[in-house]
Amino acid sequence: MNGSTSSHSASESTLIRDMLSRIAGHPTRHWETRPSGAHLGVRGTVRLPDGHAFFRRHPDRRIDEDDLRARIPGLEAFIRVMHDDLGGVRPVAVGFSNGAITAAALLMLHADLLSGAVLFRPLSPFVTPPLSNLDGLPVLVLDGAHDERRSPGDGFRCAQGLAAMGADVTHHVVPATHALTDRDERLAIAWLRRTSITRPEAVSQ
Repeated sequence: MNGSTSSHSASESTLIRDMLSRIAGHPTRHWETRPSGAHLGVRGTVRLPDGHAFFRRHPDRRIDEDDLRARIPGLEAFIRVMHDDLGGVRPVAVGFSNGAITAAALLMLHADLLSGAVLFRPLSPFVTPPLSNLDGLPVLVLDGAHDERRSPGDGFRCAQGLAAMGADVTHHVVPATHALTDRDERLAIAWLRRTSITRPEAVSQ
């Protein structure tokens, strides 16, 4: 789930998509060959001057929670159709920035939809999180220590909120800005290899 925004150049967006695709297609500890594996890139429907997003923001850059909640059902329905087409396999969401926030919202609003998530540079999607039981769902949260587009602690608060709902959260802060780095990729792949997700053939990015 790559929510491109106007601050990402076309070349940056391509690099983001390529990295997410590599992570999404990487085998895990329990499914080393993945002969029938598949990963699918999902793009937000909100048009921006230089890309797309999954939801709108207020002029002061706060998340428009009403808009986000209104858009989640369409994305949920799409993922459930994909789930049925793939024989009941729940996908792993791999999201960056706007896409990571949206993936976190999906986890909070539809606990049965995903089998796990990798969230790069997220923040909490809701000021008041919904009541949900994530029942040990594995989630990786990766923050940038020098992220110019996040306030200090944004990612930690998102990780803390998901953990309070019962998710099995791993949280790392990497020495990086908002942009993804090779270290992000290595940490994500290592986490996927050791996590308890058993058959993540379908990965939404």
